[in-house]
Amino acid sequence: MAKVTLTVNGRTVSGECEERTLLVHFIRDKLGLTGTHVGCDTNQCGACVIHMDGKSIKSCSILAVQASGSSITTIEGLAQNGELHPVQAAFKEHHGLQCGFCTPGMVMTAVDLINSKGTSLTEEDVRHGLEGNICRCTGYHNIVKSVLSAADAMQPGRQAAE
Repeated sequence: MAKVTLTVNGRTVSGECEERTLLVHFIRDKLGLTGTHVGCDTNQCGACVIHMDGKSIKSCSILAVQASGSSITTIEGLAQNGELHPVQAAFKEHHGLQCGFCTPGMVMTAVDLINSKGTSLTEEDVRHGLEGNICRCTGYHNIVKSVLSAADAMQPGRQAAE
């Protein structure tokens, strides 16, 4: 067994796991943070996207022991003081989800996309940025609309969407 220590959603946590345990399973099974979904376990669908050291990654593509010492943000860590993150609020407002299975990964990818590319994203930028995330329920139109709305809300000096 290996000991893994992470900072998850601002809190230092430790746990033991087999060396072959994927980070997604450590997050869900050892930490009880089930908002990060297991979709494919093959790095294809994006349901397991989290932020590791500020960048979005598919948590089924890395072992928990490889992430030890890192700072992790899961979907549960986005909302602050009971207020939804602007991307979460935009997904709610613009109906960017249906069944909700892909939503945590979509939201986490969108946050990183907006943070890294800036707030003046185009529809093409968003569609390209979400290519690694699969949704089987929607035609992506409301997801794209949600991300563009969130990018607008996240401009400096603007209030988050309600």
